[in-house]
Amino acid sequence: MASAFLKVDGEFIVGEDGKPVILRGAAIGGWMNMENFITGYPGMESQHRAAMLRALGKEKYEFFFDKWLENFFTDADAKFFASKGLNSLRVPFNYRHFEDDYNPRVLKVEGFKHLDRVIDICAKNNIYTILDMHTVPGGQNPDWHSDNRTNYAAFWDYKDHQDRTIWLWEQIATRYKDNPWVAGYNPINEPCDPEHWRLPAFYNRLEPAIRKVDPNHILWLDGNTFAMEWKFFDKPLPNCVYALHDYTMYGFPKGLLFTGSQEQKNTLELQFLKKSEIMYRMKTPIWNGEFGPVYAQKGLDANMEEVNNARLNCLSAQLDVYDKYKCHWSIWLYKDIGFQGMVYTNPESKYMKTIEKWLERKRRLQLDAWGRYPSKEVEDVIIPLSKYIDEVCPTSKDQYPPNWPTERQLTRIINQIYMANCVQDEFAALFKDMSFEELEECAKSFHFDNCIQREGLNKTLEAHSHVEELTKDFVRPTNERNDLGTYRYGLEQGV
Repeated sequence: MASAFLKVDGEFIVGEDGKPVILRGAAIGGWMNMENFITGYPGMESQHRAAMLRALGKEKYEFFFDKWLENFFTDADAKFFASKGLNSLRVPFNYRHFEDDYNPRVLKVEGFKHLDRVIDICAKNNIYTILDMHTVPGGQNPDWHSDNRTNYAAFWDYKDHQDRTIWLWEQIATRYKDNPWVAGYNPINEPCDPEHWRLPAFYNRLEPAIRKVDPNHILWLDGNTFAMEWKFFDKPLPNCVYALHDYTMYGFPKGLLFTGSQEQKNTLELQFLKKSEIMYRMKTPIWNGEFGPVYAQKGLDANMEEVNNARLNCLSAQLDVYDKYKCHWSIWLYKDIGFQGMVYTNPESKYMKTIEKWLERKRRLQLDAWGRYPSKEVEDVIIPLSKYIDEVCPTSKDQYPPNWPTERQLTRIINQIYMANCVQDEFAALFKDMSFEELEECAKSFHFDNCIQREGLNKTLEAHSHVEELTKDFVRPTNERNDLGTYRYGLEQGV
C-alpha cells in the first residue's frame, strides 16, 4: 500500500523512495460523467437524466442510477484492470454530483458515495486514481462531454463559474488530502478558451487555492483547445504535470487506414512531439490523458476485421512512441457499449436489447459525434447548407476551434444539440414501464461479469504496461527526433 504521495521531481513523477514512477492506465468515462456514445442515449447527460426522471419518477430514477453507478465499476473491474499491469485510473465526474446550480456552493455530500467506493476499491488493488472534473459550471468547452447544452463555453466569460469551480475543488481536496492513493486532481478536462490567455490565468488562481487545503497532491493540467495547444503558458506551476490528448485520425472512420509505413509512424511521433514541446521546454513530466481509436462494428462495417487490426497496429505504434519518451498515459476508454472500451456490454444483455432499435435510429440521424456513421438523409441536408454558408459567410470555416469545417460545426449544432434534445423523451420511454427488477437487470448489464473483453486491445495495452525497464534510465531521450529543429523541419516537409 502507498504510504507517501506521488510528487513531481523535474521531468519525472517519483514515489516515496525518490525513484521514477510511470503511470499507465485508462479512464472510466461515461460513469460519473455520462457520454452519449458510451451508453447510447442522445444529447447531454443533464438532459438525459431529466428525461429519465420524467419517465421513471423519482423513486425508480434514483434506484436505477444508483444501481447503474454501482455495477459500472466493482472489485471485479479493479482486479481485471490490475491484471493487465495498469496502475492508474482516471475518474471523470460531472460537478452536478456535488453541487446544484439552484443551490450553488452547498456541497452535496451524497455525491461522494460511489467516488469514495471506487477510490477505495482501486487502492486495495494497488491502483492510483486521478480525479478529473470533466464537466464544470458553465461548460469549459462546447461539446457533449462537458454536458454543454449549447455551442457556447460560458465558463470563460463568467468569473462566478470559475469561482464555483475553485470552491468545489477546495471541497474535494479537503476530502482526499490525506489519501496517497489519489495521484492528484485533473481540474478541467479539454478546456476551450477562444482567447487562450484565460486558461493559464485560471490555473494561476486555482493552484494556490488548492494548495492551501492540500499541499501534497499533483495537479494534472490540460492544455487548451481539447488539450492540444499551449499559448500563454510561460512557466510551470509547482508539483504540476501538464496534460496533452493525442488522438490520431488513423483511429477514426474518416482517417486513412494505418498500414504501418515509416511515414505514418513519423506522423504519429511528430504529432506527439508538437503537443509535448512545452513539457520539454519547461522540463516537466508528460501525461497523455486521452488517446485511442474507435472500433468498427459487427454488422455495420463490411471490413471490420481489417479496420480493427489496422487501428490496433496504430495504437501499438503510438504506445511505442510513449515508451520512447517515458510518457505517462491514460487511454480512453475502459467500458462502454462497444465503440472503444477495454470491456463492453453484451449485445444480448437486457440494456442492449432495450436500446437496440433506438441505436439504429440514432445512427441514421447522426445524433452523436463519436458514434457517427454515414447517413445520406442527413448529408443531403447538411452538405448543401454548409456550402451555402461558406459562400455567403467565407469566414465560417475559420471559427474556433481551428480546423473545424462548417459541416462539423453545423452537425454539432443541429443534429447533436438541437435534434438530440428533441428525442430525449423518446429514449427515456424505452424504460418507462419497467419494474424495479427490470431496471436492476439493465444496470447489471454493465457489471464486469456480464461484459465482453476486447482481447486485442487489452493485449496491446498489457504489452506496454510493464514499465520496469523504462524506469531504470532516469534520463529522458534526447535523440534527433527530440531535437526541435529536426522536428520543425519534419513539419515543414509535411511529415
